[in-house]
Amino acid sequence: MTLLAKRQERSIVPRMYYITTAIDYTNGPPHIGHAYEKVLADVLARWHRMKGEEVYFLTGVDQHGQKVQQTAEKLGITPQEHVNNITEQFLALWNRLGISNDGWASTTDPRHKACVQKILTYLKDKGQLYKKSYKGFYSVRQEQFLTDKERDAEGNFGPEWGEVVELEEENWYFRLTDHVEWMKQFVEKSSDFVLPSFRKAEVLNAIDFDSDLCISRPKSRLSWGIEFPFDPEFVTYVWFDALINYISFAGYLAEPDSGLPDFSKLWPADCEVIGKDILVPAHGVYWPAMLHAMGFSDEEMPTLLVHGWWNINGEKMSKSIGNVVDPNLLAEQFGPEPVRYYLVRDITTGKDANFDADRLVMLYNTELANDLGNLLSRTTAMADKYFGGNLPIEQDEGPEDAALLEKARGLRDRYEADMEAYAFQNALADVFEVIDNANKYIDATAPWVLAKSEDSKPRLARVLYNLAETLRICTVLLQPFMPTTCEKIFAQLNVEADGKTWDGAAVFGTLPVNATLHKGENIFPRIDAAKELAELEALEAAQKAAAQAANAPAEKKEEKPAESGAASAELIGEHEEEITFDDFCKVELRVAEVRACERMKESKKLLHLTVFDGERERCILSGIAKWFAPEDLIGKKIGIVANLAPRPMMKGKYVSEGMIFAADTDVDGGCSIAFFPDSTPAGARIH
Repeated sequence: MTLLAKRQERSIVPRMYYITTAIDYTNGPPHIGHAYEKVLADVLARWHRMKGEEVYFLTGVDQHGQKVQQTAEKLGITPQEHVNNITEQFLALWNRLGISNDGWASTTDPRHKACVQKILTYLKDKGQLYKKSYKGFYSVRQEQFLTDKERDAEGNFGPEWGEVVELEEENWYFRLTDHVEWMKQFVEKSSDFVLPSFRKAEVLNAIDFDSDLCISRPKSRLSWGIEFPFDPEFVTYVWFDALINYISFAGYLAEPDSGLPDFSKLWPADCEVIGKDILVPAHGVYWPAMLHAMGFSDEEMPTLLVHGWWNINGEKMSKSIGNVVDPNLLAEQFGPEPVRYYLVRDITTGKDANFDADRLVMLYNTELANDLGNLLSRTTAMADKYFGGNLPIEQDEGPEDAALLEKARGLRDRYEADMEAYAFQNALADVFEVIDNANKYIDATAPWVLAKSEDSKPRLARVLYNLAETLRICTVLLQPFMPTTCEKIFAQLNVEADGKTWDGAAVFGTLPVNATLHKGENIFPRIDAAKELAELEALEAAQKAAAQAANAPAEKKEEKPAESGAASAELIGEHEEEITFDDFCKVELRVAEVRACERMKESKKLLHLTVFDGERERCILSGIAKWFAPEDLIGKKIGIVANLAPRPMMKGKYVSEGMIFAADTDVDGGCSIAFFPDSTPAGARIH
């Protein structure tokens, strides 16, 4: 099917809501900026699904480029191995944060490569690509040639460009200048190409250029990229490659058996969520020009939703400054859903915000614990105490009801208006205003007083029903933000499927009058701010120390070949008798989580570990107390021999049920333990 035919087909096929994010560069682990972008997109995707729309949510990783190749060379591994390692970290974090993407883009995927090469061939045949020699200044960090427009007032290239070198080489160019006038007219008249609207001026200013775009790199200096199909001595410029993911993984030019979605149902993208730092020139200039060159019309241009940065004390997060916030540590300390809540609650979409762990704790304790959590606990506890959890059918209304019911009934409309405007923080404020009203309603109606008289029990029942129904409506609308928490609330309110829907949020009275409420766990127990922040600081310090140690140059030691050889031989020691493969298969090796660990009064050598092996907790005594403190091990994932026969120790006082993996590190008896990533499930088989 031709490019034109594929686009024409779209007009007769039902649309899906198509949302994408920027694909993350796999040259370093994820930080809070990555997490914010994915959570923001996930909230949108979940909201549209809740409204009954078909949704396709795409995110992924950008795996090519010069920096990837250079880092892999330093590490002594292949670029593919390096990007695989980093990609696993992103995938583990998205799983932890509950990111509900439908598609996954990786630019090393053969299907993406095929799409890029088809587009390159098409553009060459249309006269949009040409080859020429060029001499100029090249930014290694940004992987692009620079012009005098990138110089500062003193005539220098600023620090944002990193290392800048002078290069002269032949490359392939895209006729970007052919599309300047079209872009100016399109951006000027479009009301939704770039949002928030104040970003439009930034794009218009960036369109003022007079040079074409270099879209290749010679293999002589960069081999890690997608090869030009008609000139195999060149690979594709990383941005030209990466931008195409938005259509390649949506099924553009895909083979029928590719497993990719139907492109005609998805394009144009309803929302491409990106950071402000990659708006220009990449997404605001290169991307529409590329689409226009491929023949896409004005109506087929995507909408860009541009978010701001999370800063630290007003400064952009930077690895070089050392102020990067790790979302894994936040999720570990406060839980994934409070982190999701904070990331969209405390920032205005499109603007910057300051990350503040103190404020995260404050919002957790006030809004999540005191307001939402306390409202649920009070409502279900009173229903349990006064009616055994089952509200009676006989109920009496009262004068205090009207204000609360009016707020609850109008909540969905106010929330929808804010969500449509991408004002997520306002949508949450709408919900928590009603939650606050419900807590005040409890004080105004005083259920504990009503409970003292049988005559007022019908009034008490109506008060509790109103609270439960208000909670249900609020919980429906909180689902895109905290899906797991909302399911826990629904369980305590005994909400059926129809009560969890978007339509159900518009109706007050969906719960049966004689609702059965269940007093359950405290969904957001208050936390000790000083303790939690101190623990977070300790985790961050330990992480930084580990990173510094890993990146520090190895100490040069005086070489002593003879002694080194002797040490190696002594460490190896005597070999054990060979065993058969069948014998080895009898050994059950599994990952276990250390849930408790303490020193033993009876022995200075032993630690008493309680580990969870995926099925049960077991005790293991291990002679590692000389090298490890209990706090070094608690919460860690270790390897154990799981089917070792139980061994009585300390004259039968203890029974050790297994052994942990540990290695001798020197001839004096040093010890090292193999730790597994947090994402590895307890009970996983080790092969």
